[in-house]
Amino acid sequence: MPHRSIRIVKPPRLNPGDLIGIAAPSGPVLSHQKLNKGIRYLETLGYMVVLAPHAVEQRGYLAGFDKDRAQDLNDLFGNPHVRAIFVARGGYGMPRILPLLDYQLIRRNPKILVGYSDVTALQLGLLAKTGLVTFAGPMVATDIFRLQGLAEETFWRCLTSTKPLGRLGNPTGRKLSTINKGIGHGRLVGGNLSVLSALAGTEYLPDLRGAVLLLEEIDEQPYRIDRMLHQLKLAKLLDRLAGVVLGGFTNCVPSDKRKPSLSLGEIFRDTFASVRAPVLVNLHHGHVADSLTLPLGVSARVDGGRKTVEIVEGAVR
Repeated sequence: MPHRSIRIVKPPRLNPGDLIGIAAPSGPVLSHQKLNKGIRYLETLGYMVVLAPHAVEQRGYLAGFDKDRAQDLNDLFGNPHVRAIFVARGGYGMPRILPLLDYQLIRRNPKILVGYSDVTALQLGLLAKTGLVTFAGPMVATDIFRLQGLAEETFWRCLTSTKPLGRLGNPTGRKLSTINKGIGHGRLVGGNLSVLSALAGTEYLPDLRGAVLLLEEIDEQPYRIDRMLHQLKLAKLLDRLAGVVLGGFTNCVPSDKRKPSLSLGEIFRDTFASVRAPVLVNLHHGHVADSLTLPLGVSARVDGGRKTVEIVEGAVR
């Protein structure tokens, strides 16, 4: 949960015909074909689209120089015609530009921001610095054109309706499982585990006291998951949570199956058994097909006994 001096700010909802800006503040766009496919998807639904000037640049594993990626975000937030900012893709490098963002400008011009993975750093930084509600959702050059069914419906409801999402249902129909029972209420905060843990001890990680912590990950070995979770635990960031929701931990398997390893389930139980809050596992969110879009910064309710997660507050105004 953000520091008590920061009030939560909800962006205006998205309406048909609105202008959506696309930025690449982390890694470079690897497929222009997929980027164009994502743009066509948005345009088919009646939205206008503008690419940030440096959205298709590349410098190694970055989408151009830090100052240019930061300037693209500052300019999109400052542009009165742009109503929402969708990130092209994740990758690496978002933490590099956090000190270069104009948080006063962003606070004065709250807008919908959508992304996940490395974008977690931006979402956490914005929540800590401005109180802005953002959306852990699909990116234009990787996911958005693949949306279907419940995932697509949930995404657009998040951005266009002032009503709460209500109880979340997995598109797969698979039920959540419980580590800790109980009921907790708090603001939903989190995202990618490795990105969040890398911000521990910085001014860009919001206050997690009283929060419902959301975590997901991809391509990390179990021992690394163990280390990152216990970093949070040793930093006492898990001590006063209202709840924990674990999403997809995709391809998080040992690289050498001949070596002994703990399972993810064992790691989760070891980490969260002492947390005095409900803990649920297997929400269909993260680096998974048709991931559920989640609003970060709004109130959520976790019921470990009934195995439910509910978004009890609208995310846009």
